[in-house]
Amino acid sequence: MKYVEAGGARMSAVGLGTWQFGSTEWGYGSTYARDEAAKIVGRAIELGVTLIDTAEVYGFGRSERIVGEAIRGQRDKVFLATKLFPVGLPVQVASKARGSARRLGVDRIDLYQQHWPSPMFPPGATMPRMRKLVEAGLLAHVGVSNFSLGQWQDAERAFGGPVLSDQVRFSLLARGPERDLLPWAQQNDRIVIAYSPLAQGLLSGRYQDAPPRNFRRFRSEFSAPARARLQPLLAAMGEIASRHQATMAQVGLAWLLRKPNVVVIPGASSVHQLEQNVAAVDIDLSEEEDARLGAIASGNLG
Repeated sequence: MKYVEAGGARMSAVGLGTWQFGSTEWGYGSTYARDEAAKIVGRAIELGVTLIDTAEVYGFGRSERIVGEAIRGQRDKVFLATKLFPVGLPVQVASKARGSARRLGVDRIDLYQQHWPSPMFPPGATMPRMRKLVEAGLLAHVGVSNFSLGQWQDAERAFGGPVLSDQVRFSLLARGPERDLLPWAQQNDRIVIAYSPLAQGLLSGRYQDAPPRNFRRFRSEFSAPARARLQPLLAAMGEIASRHQATMAQVGLAWLLRKPNVVVIPGASSVHQLEQNVAAVDIDLSEEEDARLGAIASGNLG
């Protein structure tokens, strides 16, 4: 496993996203939540994955409970991240954080992130409250999610210290973070956490002929014309994958993992998929391969 260190934190470059745990929209069913999810977490820890990311809104708390149960007895092996859903009054920050800690079964959260910028309250209303929770020992680090660079910097000023990370959509098909978030993170000892690093499966090549059956099928990027436009990129990913005896998904993750100060948090529907995700750290793309993928992806986005 490869690890990323920044801002006094150390976490695995490949983490585990757990939106699927306990969330009905993925259509995985109760057996997955009751059985497979715990196996995925256990295997992740065996493989050296330390970063496990969840949120209070995932399954309305069920994901946190599943994660908490799965890490029981192995808390010291995990860098545990969860997220505050910014609905409600700022005075609720402390109670929401304690609620997440209770569901996770821990007395300290390693990374507590504001899930989205609040539509009603500026960072000055929430970040000082998070600062108090750090000082009280409930939180080790504070982060944000879905924030622009300006919003991230505003959060830092309001917090009065480093806000460790910004968790954003980042993949070959969502390259906005490269423009300003990533350079700033690299210059200032911060981390960009890439969610949907495979564009919710588009970059795995699984949906070239038909869309997924769950909620994703209704998204424009999974429409037949959109999938057809991806063929040049997927073809290049397939060629590079063959060269490295890898999968297209692993190539998509490896492209991100070449970037300093980036960690990825793909989800996993099975232990096998988790193992494939983790193996992406062993793929060493060449400069030419990196540039080729980037150029084709830019053409697709344009």
